[in-house]
Amino acid sequence: MAVPTNRIRRNAVRIACATLAAACALWGVASVAETAGNGNSLTAEEINKVLSHGPWPASTSPAKDPSNRASGNADAIEFGTRLFFDQRLSGDGKVACASCHVPERNWTDNIKRGVGIAKVDRNTPTVFNLRGSKWYGWDGAADSLWYQSLRPILDKRELAASPAHVAQLVRKDEDLSCRYRKTFGAPPAGDDEAVFVNVGKALAAFQETLSIGRTPFDHFREALAKNAPPSTWTYSEAAQRGLKLFIGKGGCTNCHSGPNFTSGEFFSTGLSRHAPQGKPDPGRAVGVRTALDSRFNLLGPYNDDKTGAGAAHTRKAVLDKDAAGRNGEFKVPSLRNLFLTSPYGRDGSIDTLAEVVRHYASLDTARLHARDGLPGKPLNLSAAEQSDLVVFLESLSTFSNPWRPEHSDHCH
Repeated sequence: MAVPTNRIRRNAVRIACATLAAACALWGVASVAETAGNGNSLTAEEINKVLSHGPWPASTSPAKDPSNRASGNADAIEFGTRLFFDQRLSGDGKVACASCHVPERNWTDNIKRGVGIAKVDRNTPTVFNLRGSKWYGWDGAADSLWYQSLRPILDKRELAASPAHVAQLVRKDEDLSCRYRKTFGAPPAGDDEAVFVNVGKALAAFQETLSIGRTPFDHFREALAKNAPPSTWTYSEAAQRGLKLFIGKGGCTNCHSGPNFTSGEFFSTGLSRHAPQGKPDPGRAVGVRTALDSRFNLLGPYNDDKTGAGAAHTRKAVLDKDAAGRNGEFKVPSLRNLFLTSPYGRDGSIDTLAEVVRHYASLDTARLHARDGLPGKPLNLSAAEQSDLVVFLESLSTFSNPWRPEHSDHCH
């Protein structure tokens, strides 16, 4: 059975329709942007903080993932694309990676908690902008993108498959087998696990290519970088006020830093409250142990980087004496395309950005603590400040989804 190419074509139509509809919906917001006045002038220190959130797209070093020999390989990207949309990867043949990571929904599903073979405990994160991360998943249970790509295939509530199932699919399907051979230089023979890992590496090669386009914030940042006069700015005054709060009083950049607006670290904020099976979600405390106990981590036999340089964060985690005490800590998500990836929180319990901001505007100091044990300081943002911050957060999104499926002939 060939990979369902028609589905990929249908997705292209759906993306186009969704993008057009969304653009029309946003037109009223975009059209009210006013030329900035002097009231929102930025200090040199503030400008430097703004500039630290770019440029975008961000450059990563090294350009390819050294732990994955398929990274950046055109054949691997095409192979991974087909695998991503192929329901036959799942144990029952009904669920694909794209069932939860839907292109026209900005590579998420816009529901509270993901549903594969069954409902899972956490919200589906987008697969946009994953390149260059150190840890993957809400709890950081994978130390590479290719390892993270394997985890849902094995999870009993997601794709519920096995290495043997995946390897047999690739071997028996003529097109997949051909693409595997073109990518890895040999047919998918021999050990099931080795074939399975290579499937994860092809999936990762595809996901590395997914990055959002430039946003209204990026255009404003570029204007600052070029010392453009305020009279030429087209960034709304509300967004500018929200930006000043973000980099200043709000202290948001302590966690949401860099071009991708995330430090990639793990913290407990009290935002999500869902307790799977009636028990608090342990988060990072279990996630790091899961990563370190796996054969698929960067300290295992499948890391293609023989120098081991890219596994420094994994080795550091091995030595981390505090990891077991990080119950309830979750990875800081990127804020890019936040407006389009609701609901929010690791359990999807927050429906709107306004609710997220309201939570952080008056933090419960008994629930939110820094790692040094000192209580967090309430922000006490006013209603007007909260509104401005929401406008700024919305400016980190774009309705432009650069990815488009490409028609590809049968592999020869």
